[in-house]
Amino acid sequence: MRHVLSIAIILLALCGIVVGIAGFRGRMSRRPPIEVFSDMDRQPKLRPQKPDAFFPNGVSSQLPVPGTVARSQPIQTLDGPVYPFEDSPVNTGLVTGTTNFAPADPLPVTMSLLRRGQARFDIYCAPCHGRLGDGNGITKKIGDMTAVADLHDARIVDMADGEIFNTITRGKGLMGAYGPLIPVRDRWAIIAYLRTLQLSWLGSTNDLTARERAALK
Repeated sequence: MRHVLSIAIILLALCGIVVGIAGFRGRMSRRPPIEVFSDMDRQPKLRPQKPDAFFPNGVSSQLPVPGTVARSQPIQTLDGPVYPFEDSPVNTGLVTGTTNFAPADPLPVTMSLLRRGQARFDIYCAPCHGRLGDGNGITKKIGDMTAVADLHDARIVDMADGEIFNTITRGKGLMGAYGPLIPVRDRWAIIAYLRTLQLSWLGSTNDLTARERAALK
């Protein structure tokens, strides 16, 4: 019994010491609190336009990192007008000044763009949608994803290119956002290649010239 009483007294003393040092929770005090971990409340920083030895040139304000674009920075678009970065159809998939999706790919469709689109499609899209775009990728075959969109479905065929760009960028349903992974130009290249796949599936001999039909025979 005496042993238990001694332990209780020691615990009470320890509690008193802790409360005395740390103070009561929520109690107002003018004294700064005891800080065991700063949690990055205070850390070194560079002030704009001030000399600093951190960078080799001794200036705290540096030029933008190559490849970055400020949101307010005007850019020259393919069709001529100059837009702020966030208003360019190439970067947003939207018609400038509206919330409407751009109807067509704003990049010139060339063989180089299509080859790039095929390569990026096979890397990022084929695992789920299949190399033919029919929704029979490896993830469906192994049962990882039971429902994958068939990219030859009439709903997607009739979809504006800007809406597909938006889906690639932001994701939809079970599909994650690929904007952080796929550069803007590659997203449009994928769309151009997808349209080629759709045409190869949904096209008919009536779309060919007489000479092309004769060559098939």
